[in-house]
Amino acid sequence: MSTIEDAKNQLGELFIIGFNGFELSDDTSAFLSQAKIGGVILFAANYDNPAQVTELIRQAQESRSGLPLWIAVDHEGGKVQRFRKGFTQIPSAETIGKANSPKLTFQISEIMATELRAVGVNLNFCPVADIWTNPKNTVLNTRTYGQTEDHVSKMVTAMVRGHVIQKVQPCIKHFPGHGDTFVDSHFVLPKVNTPIDVLQNRELKPFYKALRSHCSCVMTAHILNPTIDPDFPATLSKKTIQNLLKQQNRASPIIISDDLEMKAITDNYGLADASRLALEAGCDILIYKTEATARKAYDALLKSLEDNKLDPGIVIEAAKHVRTFKQSTLMPYEPPAMTELSTKIGIEEYKKVIEQLASEVRKQMSKI
Repeated sequence: MSTIEDAKNQLGELFIIGFNGFELSDDTSAFLSQAKIGGVILFAANYDNPAQVTELIRQAQESRSGLPLWIAVDHEGGKVQRFRKGFTQIPSAETIGKANSPKLTFQISEIMATELRAVGVNLNFCPVADIWTNPKNTVLNTRTYGQTEDHVSKMVTAMVRGHVIQKVQPCIKHFPGHGDTFVDSHFVLPKVNTPIDVLQNRELKPFYKALRSHCSCVMTAHILNPTIDPDFPATLSKKTIQNLLKQQNRASPIIISDDLEMKAITDNYGLADASRLALEAGCDILIYKTEATARKAYDALLKSLEDNKLDPGIVIEAAKHVRTFKQSTLMPYEPPAMTELSTKIGIEEYKKVIEQLASEVRKQMSKI
């Protein structure tokens, strides 16, 4: 098999895709199997109740032979919690941060990860490691743990530890920091002009500390910082990913793009070019919210390989990195057990921890 054929055969491992519905359709199952897709991301539209999503995840895992799929979700708490009915309602990062208690943050993280693992989720795009440095940033304000690098670092590392202990991989986001922006990258491309020395001493600290606390996954931001790279946002920027992330950390984290369907990317760079650029920049995994777009990106990258526009070695190396990490974290694979849902999800013990957090927030607020 040629190097190009090797890369084409391994390309799907670099994809995490969304899809429609409470059940896995035959078409989606076939795509996961035939393209050897690496993982799926679930949204509120995929969720009705714990038993239903457990069965959905079982169906997804059965579509893939070999190493398990990543089963990913955005489960931050507050307004970003895809699974609600039956699950413990997790407070926002802003609320958790106000309690100023790493111990409670760790306990809440364990609750989150325990419930997710019970239904079969193994990758959570959480915690948000951004610092809310811009009061006019209403996109991330309630999703961040605070306004200083030390406070955010303290909360983020506690959140990371709870997930790791409960065997759900946390993914810190949005590197190199989204807290100083004014606009939402779902719709437009945010731009910041934060100097690198300021980034090193402020925005990047929570990310670096989380990586030293055994966080192994980082999600990139669709933001343009001309002081780092005048041409490309972080997700597509070699200068950002190589210089600020890979070379600054002894560990070799799995680098995951934010959703490449966001208009910040598609309106400025196009789907095909952006997908190729993200891999060339150093992303190991690409996220696509919808299956239709994922299929287009997959076909475009196959063509890029065939036309010698994408170095097959990049694909092969990234796939090896992802498979090695899966082997160390997802094996041996243990399917979720329906019989355990009632003892691990939404139990009273968890609610008491949430109440304790609310009490601590009131106590902290009374000191102001």
